[in-house]
Amino acid sequence: MQDLITFLEANSALVLANPAVFATFAVLFGGGGFLVGRYLLTERIANLESRIARGDEEIADLMGEQKAPKRELSMVPLIGATAVYPSEPERLPMPAAQLPAQRKGNQRV
Repeated sequence: MQDLITFLEANSALVLANPAVFATFAVLFGGGGFLVGRYLLTERIANLESRIARGDEEIADLMGEQKAPKRELSMVPLIGATAVYPSEPERLPMPAAQLPAQRKGNQRV
């Protein structure tokens, strides 16, 4: 980068003396570089655009196939179920309708 700055400082008198020539060369080389790059990268751009289109089609297909799974009722009765621990044989199953304050001797909820 420092070399470029040094080059421009050394040739600034030439650029300032002929700005039209400098601008003409800048437009020619800049435009030529753009056109060459565009020509060389056309195939890559087309390939990427086709991949994007294919991805959009696959997403649309998957969205069309997507259905909510049919929910089934649980086979486990949750109302009135209690856990019985083998290490606590004195613990008896109590209905779930009882409040914790009504459960005597059963501190685990």
